[in-house]
Amino acid sequence: MFTAFFYLLRSRGLKVSMNEWMTLMEALDKGLHQSSFTGFYYLCRSVLVKSEADFDKFDGAFLEFFKGVEFEGELPPELMDWLTNPKEKPGDQFDMERAMQNEWISQAEIQKMFLERLEEQKEEHNGGSYWVGTGGVSVFGNSGFSPRGIRVGGEGGKRRAFQVASERKFRDFRQDNTLDTRQFQMAFRRLRQFSAKAEEAKTEFDIDGTIRETCDNAGKLKVVYDRPRKNTVKVLLLMDSGGSMDYYSRLCSMLFQAVSKSNHFKDLQVFYFHNCIYSKIYTDPQLRPKSVIPTEWILKNLSSEYKVIIVGDAQMEPSELLDPSYYNYGARDNITGIEWLTRFREKYPHLVWLNPSERPYWGGWWAKTYDIIRKDFDMYDLSIDGLNAALKKLMVNR
Repeated sequence: MFTAFFYLLRSRGLKVSMNEWMTLMEALDKGLHQSSFTGFYYLCRSVLVKSEADFDKFDGAFLEFFKGVEFEGELPPELMDWLTNPKEKPGDQFDMERAMQNEWISQAEIQKMFLERLEEQKEEHNGGSYWVGTGGVSVFGNSGFSPRGIRVGGEGGKRRAFQVASERKFRDFRQDNTLDTRQFQMAFRRLRQFSAKAEEAKTEFDIDGTIRETCDNAGKLKVVYDRPRKNTVKVLLLMDSGGSMDYYSRLCSMLFQAVSKSNHFKDLQVFYFHNCIYSKIYTDPQLRPKSVIPTEWILKNLSSEYKVIIVGDAQMEPSELLDPSYYNYGARDNITGIEWLTRFREKYPHLVWLNPSERPYWGGWWAKTYDIIRKDFDMYDLSIDGLNAALKKLMVNR
């Protein structure tokens, strides 16, 4: 019955083998899709797609093949009715201290709690911190405030949700003007212009020179060689990890893969931070205590010739950026986040900021810190045009 889907996937560049297809048929026969359309989508993707780099191709083919299928959500219809037509209009005043406690609840814990609430909840709840509802600071629902959670119904606002219940996740990402890994890699080739010519024999084929000399020679081929380039580019990549950046984890993963696989750099240093750079920085994206190193070490040991790329959404509670007593992972930091950022800007003349997020149109905290950082740093969208503009900025003198 799905034979046409198999051939469509193959025609769209997905190397689906016959063994994988038969495995999918067996999984369906065993009911592993749990008799739901969403379950079927995730089952197909987990069995047939070998790499995250092919998710876009799969999503496009899936949407093309099943575009006429009506989606039925798995959430109770009465719950969706409560959330769509709440008895009380959601307010805009929230218990921010209580809301910020949600940041430390893991994704797995929130998902487990959500399933428990679906079993427990028997009536409409709004404005609280426990049930699925509107307003309030619960990690489930909509129109409230929480630094992370699951949006159920309603419209996306502050983009803090790491998951949207009952929403179709499959769409044709090729229509989005964002990047895939290959586009990242092609963009980073621009940095080769920093490379110096090695004082060696002319052994590297010069395409442009060959074309030019051949044209000047009345079309008779004249091959030109040039001295090979010597990698002199040093890159320091600093990436925001966790919290609101979870929303962009896939895009940032593609950026990291492109940078780490590039052979255009003499040296590549990658470190991670959460929300803003402070006195400690990390060597792994999970920010484990054992991976911490002093930020001062970077400033002292990595010379100003490094080209610095900071990746982050620049959105946080203002005290995390401006308050010197912010409690940063168990240690008081007497230097403000904005001062640490300023030290990097002053040390490294070639520094750009890549932002996967637009300016928060709802204003408030997130827009304030976004505006402060954008004012002091060369900030570019994490898009095709934005990355090219950022790399061009890295290639010019300050």
